[in-house]
Amino acid sequence: MDLSIIIVNYNVRQFLENALTSIQRAMAGLEGEIFVVDNASDDGSAEMVRTKFAGVRLIENRENLGFARANNIALREARGRFLLLINPDTIVQEDTFSVMMKFFGEHPEAGLAGCKILNPDGSFQLACRRSYPTPWVAFTKIFGMSKIFPNSKLFGRYNLTYLSPDETYPVEAVSGSFMMMRKEVYDRVGGLDEAFFMYGEDLDWCYRVLRAGYSVYYVHDTKIVHFKGESTRRSDIDELKHFYQAMELFVEKHFRGSGILRLFLRAGILLRGGAASFARSGRPLMVALVDFLLVDLALFLSAFIYFGNVYHFTLNAHPVVWIVPALIVVLTSSTSGVYTGYRYSFWRAGLSVIVSYVIISALVFFAKDFAYSRFVVIVSGLLTLIFLPGWRLLARLFGKARREPGSRKILFGNRTVIVGTGPSAQEVLRKLRARVDNGYDVLGFIDLTRKNVGEKIAGVEILGSIDNVGKVISEKGISEVIFSTDGFSYTDILSVIARSNTRGVNFRLVPNSLEAIIGKTSIDELDTLPLVEIEYNIQKSANRFAKRAFDILCSAFLLPVLYIPLKVALLLGWRPKPDGFAGKMLLLPSVFTGRLSFVGLPIVTGGKSRLGMSELYLGPEGLTGLVQLNAREGVEPEEIERYELYYAKNQSLALDLEIILKTILR
Repeated sequence: MDLSIIIVNYNVRQFLENALTSIQRAMAGLEGEIFVVDNASDDGSAEMVRTKFAGVRLIENRENLGFARANNIALREARGRFLLLINPDTIVQEDTFSVMMKFFGEHPEAGLAGCKILNPDGSFQLACRRSYPTPWVAFTKIFGMSKIFPNSKLFGRYNLTYLSPDETYPVEAVSGSFMMMRKEVYDRVGGLDEAFFMYGEDLDWCYRVLRAGYSVYYVHDTKIVHFKGESTRRSDIDELKHFYQAMELFVEKHFRGSGILRLFLRAGILLRGGAASFARSGRPLMVALVDFLLVDLALFLSAFIYFGNVYHFTLNAHPVVWIVPALIVVLTSSTSGVYTGYRYSFWRAGLSVIVSYVIISALVFFAKDFAYSRFVVIVSGLLTLIFLPGWRLLARLFGKARREPGSRKILFGNRTVIVGTGPSAQEVLRKLRARVDNGYDVLGFIDLTRKNVGEKIAGVEILGSIDNVGKVISEKGISEVIFSTDGFSYTDILSVIARSNTRGVNFRLVPNSLEAIIGKTSIDELDTLPLVEIEYNIQKSANRFAKRAFDILCSAFLLPVLYIPLKVALLLGWRPKPDGFAGKMLLLPSVFTGRLSFVGLPIVTGGKSRLGMSELYLGPEGLTGLVQLNAREGVEPEEIERYELYYAKNQSLALDLEIILKTILR
């Protein structure tokens, strides 16, 4: 038997399915076996393997045994001339295994080897070749010299950054995400050291192979994509703690003879661990600091507007004036979870501001020495109510803010292309359209060849071919590239990723099941949930009151600013396009009187769904709305219904603002 492949899986079912599909393609022409050792996953991984990959040898553990113990179970049963340990969150090329086996045939001194590994964005994964943590190597890593001088042989030894990733050479260690070993070497050095739960066992294995007289190689002639760290994200394991414990264990095991060396390395490990822990816990503090400063900015502006200067208060009052109100807002926000699980929650931040200013108003009433004018309290409160929820809304719209569990996704989807044009790609598009807030704004398809460029499929244009996808990414400002399973080899996919590694793009793949889109930062489920009878937001009295108040205030402001000048121009003979901006602004009186709204159903629907649901109120007609934003050639009635129902279900001032802003930007 040529090759035994071992995958240890823990709760990464979608990644595992994609990995197994690519591995089976790469096994064509080889005699081999595939082991999946499942560490008590509860996401259906084992069931998926049994159902879809009958030829795979599945070993199910009753508990999470860790990486080393789980691999050793399969290693003891493996019969191939070569053994491969590979992570479940990887994608291999069709030639990966044949290239690696050919390399071993040409290099008899090689006992263990790893290949070139890419991140999901196409960048080179530095950890795929590295050195042992000697005092100097550890020193350069801990104090950042390896990053400052990556091309220096003196400072860049930690990840060998001074060596080209496009050459093959001996190294001290390779990544445990892809390690191929000769069977006779395994018989001599044994399996992974089970004292390592996770992390460090790959470094230890490489060290033992070198001590046994074999070489460890980095091979650049083939490559894989590694999504890195997906299993730990789906567990309650403290990966930071395990990583530094593994490094300390490695030092204790292999550098026992040098007390100074062990002391230095342990100090470095503790320093790095402490710095990483501080960085992780420092994020909530940074968000709280931003809020604190914005509250002070609101007070500053209010005091300047009312008093004409910010030195109105006595000297001893300044510390109280600028610290206490901001501190009250921060403490109130903290108790409502704004700095923990709901860091970017628009509504929680707004509610915290309202509660805080009720407290501040009461304190100002009783603390006469520090009393503001009512004007300063009211204006600063209104400004804070804009600033704190506002920056969170902007972060969600334009930034990379993490979405809190259970919250609605933002409507501003990332600019996306789907690579493929066949049935699978079209099904991906259909499923994305079925989810109004899916996070993807699909601009077009990428085909295998150029002959169909410019044609449309389901109303979406074919923008380019696999050869010029980089140009399409640049010209269209693409941030997400989704690969379907239509006619593309994994070699083609990895080639595209490698060529576009400097463009800041997130590459995602869809497994054959079409259940999800997997990428570096998330797994997005594609299947939709059935609609159930619930009370829609648009039917709630509070929402309708807030929406009407917003329409009155904004239209009252815009009538003299925009409507009257446009009306004068109209009387002088100017004719605007009815669907253009000016044409919409001429309808402002209808918004003010309540016949229309800024955001709602398309005009002419009469506030009712056009799809037989006349008994359900879905909101007023509007100058813009979800249906208007997504109107295009070939739009299906079912899609229009989903947009109407989504808006009715999720209507809020925040959603209305998103729609208005997206309309303006488009």
